[in-house]
Amino acid sequence: MSRTFLLPRRAVRWIVAAPIVFGLVACSSAGSSTDTAGWLSATERTTAATAPRPTIVLVHGAWADASSWNGVTESLLAAGYDVRAIANPVEDLTTDAEYVADFLKTLSGPVVLVGHSYGGAVITNAATGSRKVKALVYVDAAAPDVGESNGSLSGKDSVLNRKPESELFDKLPYPGAPPGAADLYLRKDIFIQNFANDLPHDVAARLWASQRAASTEAFDTPSQHAAWKTIPSWYFISSGDQIITPSSEMAMAKRAHSRVTLFRGGSHLTLISHPDAVTQVIIRAAVGSMH
Repeated sequence: MSRTFLLPRRAVRWIVAAPIVFGLVACSSAGSSTDTAGWLSATERTTAATAPRPTIVLVHGAWADASSWNGVTESLLAAGYDVRAIANPVEDLTTDAEYVADFLKTLSGPVVLVGHSYGGAVITNAATGSRKVKALVYVDAAAPDVGESNGSLSGKDSVLNRKPESELFDKLPYPGAPPGAADLYLRKDIFIQNFANDLPHDVAARLWASQRAASTEAFDTPSQHAAWKTIPSWYFISSGDQIITPSSEMAMAKRAHSRVTLFRGGSHLTLISHPDAVTQVIIRAAVGSMH
């Protein structure tokens, strides 16, 4: 069965193959658009209008910070959602997840938890045991199973697995690091050509210059939980992602029985280059979590 929703400034085709929904984004453009009338179904519009709205909590990934969600945050706020884009320490998967879980305890009401990149591994652990979290959204992200590390899920064709470490990172010690651990910064050419490859060069260069370091412990720590086994999930996958490959993400989405949107193009930073496309998936998850 196929249904087409006409979105403001773009079209999306949803191919329903329960329990996975594949969205093929045909085109995209800059700018915010929060009118959902054209792309939510009648049932979804009714639910969105009548049910209490969850708080959207956004968790950023490695080599980024909470500002990576600025465009998404703006669109969600304009659509009437309470939003919190929080800091992710990117130090150790276990303690990073505990940090987010503690933050969730300060909120009242239902929550939709969204993770980008490494942030997906964090929400996979942080949501476990929380009755507040009604939906998980993975944005070009990792969704590990118990025992898997974030670093093992990039995909065999990822640039992270095709080049030696010396060509990928600047590696620096940091105070209090566990034995053998170090902070990693993406090298400039990798950041611009493989991490932010659909952004203008000057924008990518500024993001590279302000990137947040990520500890090797964040990538090497095995996941202790897999919240996607019990919490409904949505997956946004960019076909142009060279960091966590679409094939790897699709495999993770399939085992999680996620509703999947495949975005044609983009990069690992599609949340910055095309925030409206990401926002629409988050709103679908928010509405779906209220059914």
